[in-house]
Amino acid sequence: MAISTLNRLSSQFNRLPSLSPFTKSLLTRSSAKVADRIVKLAAIDPDGQKREIVGLSGQTLLKALTNNGLIDPASHRLEEIEACSAECEVNIAEEWLERLPPRSYDEEYVLKRNSRTRVLNKHSRLGCQVVLTQDLQGMVVAVPEPKPWDIP
Repeated sequence: MAISTLNRLSSQFNRLPSLSPFTKSLLTRSSAKVADRIVKLAAIDPDGQKREIVGLSGQTLLKALTNNGLIDPASHRLEEIEACSAECEVNIAEEWLERLPPRSYDEEYVLKRNSRTRVLNKHSRLGCQVVLTQDLQGMVVAVPEPKPWDIP
């Protein structure tokens, strides 16, 4: 009974034009098995150690890194670009760049604003703006050392 209700509600959510695709995925993902949503990534921590981390499809890279202890949750309170100050900046391995959607204007602005040279590194992305999908299974991400002003 509960599953049929969930399926009926999720089909109604998908028909709402005012919801963004990300919001729709958040509302409908509860009906999928968690095992089907697992995305395994490789993360290089600031000490150079490679660690396997686990995230879920539909969640941000920031959330996966935070849940696995690689980014301090207190350093990035919101996943909205307007509140971002690039504490969640990560470097994506070359071979994975083409699988990600291009940076938005706002993401580029935040990255440039927080770069000393005001030049973008093509590997730099904001973890709060990268939404995990099954296509990103095995992606390699480097987490840089926090800047002194980012440490809480």
